[in-house]
Amino acid sequence: MTDNIEAVSVEAEEKVKLSSKLWLCSADCLCAALNGLLTGGGMTYFFTKFLGLGEGLASTVWIIFAIWNAFNDPLFGYISDRTRSKLGRRVPYIRYGAFFYSLFFVLTWVKWPLGSSQGALFVQMLATLFLFDTLYTAIATSLYVMPYTMAISNKARGNIFVLKIFFTLLSMGVPLVLFPIIKPEVGESPLRFQIIMLCIGVVTFLVIFLSTFFYKEKVTTVGDEPVNIFKSVAACFKNRSFIIFEVLSFTVIFIQTILMQGVIYYFDEFDMPMPIAYGVLGVGAVFGVVLWSVKVKTWGVKRCTLLMCVIFAVGAAATAVFGKNNIVAGIGFFAAGMGFAGGMFLIPLMNGDVIDYDETVTGQRREGMYAGVNSLITKPAISFANSAFIMISKAFGYNTELAAGLQSETAKQGILVAWMAIPAAMLVICAIAMRFYPLYGEKWDEKKRELEKLHKTV
Repeated sequence: MTDNIEAVSVEAEEKVKLSSKLWLCSADCLCAALNGLLTGGGMTYFFTKFLGLGEGLASTVWIIFAIWNAFNDPLFGYISDRTRSKLGRRVPYIRYGAFFYSLFFVLTWVKWPLGSSQGALFVQMLATLFLFDTLYTAIATSLYVMPYTMAISNKARGNIFVLKIFFTLLSMGVPLVLFPIIKPEVGESPLRFQIIMLCIGVVTFLVIFLSTFFYKEKVTTVGDEPVNIFKSVAACFKNRSFIIFEVLSFTVIFIQTILMQGVIYYFDEFDMPMPIAYGVLGVGAVFGVVLWSVKVKTWGVKRCTLLMCVIFAVGAAATAVFGKNNIVAGIGFFAAGMGFAGGMFLIPLMNGDVIDYDETVTGQRREGMYAGVNSLITKPAISFANSAFIMISKAFGYNTELAAGLQSETAKQGILVAWMAIPAAMLVICAIAMRFYPLYGEKWDEKKRELEKLHKTV
């Protein structure tokens, strides 16, 4: 009995150093920012509008890439869960992958000596995307699950997640603000743009690499008996709550990608000042963080997430139809801010519950596999978002050869539709799906309490 009391006392006092949390969140932030700059519309814009790759070929690149991601992410999740090294399961991938991750990012913005034909540009875009994302998978997945291995107590993990919210806002905001400002226009020299991207790549490498010397894994054990990867994946899909979570997770990644891509085109063709638009977006995000973090204690994750989907859907639908009006567009930006806040706070809470539920069924912690399977589903959302925006805007007559501000009124409306209509529809589907989410109520709360007691006494 005394031993149990001591175990609980030690667990309650568990802390993670502030320096460890800051370095982890900084590395995660810059890793995500690089990915946002490249996959959030930057690569598509650079190859189609600046280098001249056809929209159809660019769309094909994203579709092929989506197929690769079906194998890439769950495979790495499985491998990382079973990695054995003196540095742990995750740190080796972060430390030694940082250089190549940054290198492939920098090489994206330099035309390779393959020529300027459509075929050469297609090969460069496809190869760059494959190489970059493979390293992103290794590093980002490892960073994603690090909080679960750095600490055991929910309190210590929660402190890391709260800090990550602010760094995530920064990683999302940098691509949104930076790329429209520094992007090269048709006919301009790309040198200034390339130098900026080089500097960003170098800084990212240094921060990610150095961060690995300031945190370590406390939980590095792996299962005694290897489980077939296909059975591991199948086990995830037997978890009904995971399937509903993935509907939300896919939608969040799709919307984040298409909004980041669309905003590049939006500021080219519409007269809303960027500072005002992002200011409204920021206010919505701050309001959302406060609202969801307070109300989740009384309303629960399920009800808060459902409400977030409805609010975001209404704002997106209004912008898709009436977004030429700056007031309506402002409402859309505010709703998007609230949605982003929900995506950063509520969805991770759902993810934690899904993993906890899996442990109550299987008796195992499988963070890496769940992260990998999640990426299997959400990474194609990036490809579909890029492809959908290109094809819809083209259908409305968008002309990539025109300078900023010269598109037709129909093409401008097409930008709004490509930007917001699909997100609105997907959010409605999410709201419906949340009505069937099973992890809520007193029965689930009791299971959570039992699981917490189990970890306290281990």
